Amino acid sequence: MKKLFAIGLGTIISCSGMPSDKTSPMQDNAQIIVSESQGGTGKPGFTILKNEQEFQSVIRKSQFGIVEAGTDVQSKMPAFPKGKTVVLYNLGTFNSGDHTVTQINNISIQNKVLYVEVPQKVSGGMEIQVISHPWIIFAVPAGYQFNSVELKYSK
Repeated sequence: MKKLFAIGLGTIISCSGMPSDKTSPMQDNAQIIVSESQGGTGKPGFTILKNEQEFQSVIRKSQFGIVEAGTDVQSKMPAFPKGKTVVLYNLGTFNSGDHTVTQINNISIQNKVLYVEVPQKVSGGMEIQVISHPWIIFAVPAGYQFNSVELKYSK
């Protein structure tokens, strides 16, 4: 019984520790610029940021993790990507857990909807009930034509 348990545990550990070497061509085209756990709106939705001024305005209004107290705002400001479409996506309201997006697994467009696949975070256990409004700014190639953005969670 102990051998079977050790073999099973070893198999699970060895499989879960191997990162995937395969990347989708669409994945290489998406870039997360800013992802924050607070400062977004209460309802999910997106806005296309058209220029550097809109981009900086959004970031300055919500300086949670980007700018630390007593530091220069400009030194921590991410660069506005040239030749790309920059999207501000508000994830909505959550009662607890960490819902920040730290990685984009894949992007695709179907019927003028931009699907952004992100890893699903499982926040479990006894958590303090804190309302959060996470948001993300990401960039996709300028040639992508879409009218809507939808997050898809993958395991």
